[in-house]
Amino acid sequence: MASKAITVGVGIPMIIVGALMAWLWGSIEGIYQNQIELIGSTIGILGVVFFISGLFYTKEPVMH
Repeated sequence: MASKAITVGVGIPMIIVGALMAWLWGSIEGIYQNQIELIGSTIGILGVVFFISGLFYTKEPVMH
């Protein structure tokens, strides 16, 4: 059972924000272009990690 809160609430927004930072903001910035692209791509990669971990997340039932 996948966790929608992790996948949709964290993973997808991080992927979108990272992509927008790397492509849009990084392309119009002059001096700090490399750093902005690095941080944007890092946020995007972490978003993919959260997205995948949300797909594999399951709650273990408590055994009494």
